[in-house]
Amino acid sequence: MTIISPELPAAASATVPLPVQRLGLSMPGDERLTRDLPVEAPVSIEVSGIGYAVMMATPVDLHDYALGFALAEGLIDETGQLTKIDTHPIEGGWALRLWLAPERAALALERARRRVGESSCGLCGIENIEEVLRPLPSVTARLPVERDAIAAALSALGDHQPIGRATGAVHAAAFCSPTGDIICVREDVGRHNALDKLIGALASAGTDPASGFILLSARCSYELVEKTVRAGCPLLVTISAPTSLAAERAAAAGLTLVALARSDSALLISGSLD
Repeated sequence: MTIISPELPAAASATVPLPVQRLGLSMPGDERLTRDLPVEAPVSIEVSGIGYAVMMATPVDLHDYALGFALAEGLIDETGQLTKIDTHPIEGGWALRLWLAPERAALALERARRRVGESSCGLCGIENIEEVLRPLPSVTARLPVERDAIAAALSALGDHQPIGRATGAVHAAAFCSPTGDIICVREDVGRHNALDKLIGALASAGTDPASGFILLSARCSYELVEKTVRAGCPLLVTISAPTSLAAERAAAAGLTLVALARSDSALLISGSLD
């Protein structure tokens, strides 16, 4: 993949300081202090010159986001089909411009014509329920993972969340080795965006998602299951519970799904660990 774009300018930031007042509730005593807040900004996504979506995101790791978004949306099947990424600050937000190989640009145009609204949930603009519930590819990879590996990744995740530690208000998506070592983490105010960024980072690095598992600090909605399945990762671990549709889609695709993962226990929703 050829990416002809500079890194984000210094104006791009994951956090902004805000003067606030801490209020004493059960413990008396107020205090004035400065709190870091996560940046949430509109990111306009254009695909081959076509306006495609406006997402609310944290405007860092946008190259990873662009690649992961294109893969998760099915706009491309492989990284070589995304030929160029441009990022530009614009009034009130950011413009993220993706250029696809000619054979994929027509698909983007057709999808853009069908999209009537945009949202990070991925549903707005889809015309019918059948399109939402279209069959997923089967997860063919198998990855034996010990319970200790999941516990180790959970324990280490906080050390890889600098924005989360500073703000307490962002999601993290981590890629972990079968032994629980954290290999890559991406953060964002949107859980879908964090996973897209992670998928893009893995693709940029040439890391096979089938070689490890994904750990998410988020509620497990069906879209996160679908993104994981389409990436080809065999195991998804989330710290919160799944929705009913997430559980159904994971089972149908052959994805091993572990939810409500805590230091002392977790729920095996679908699949198996060995």
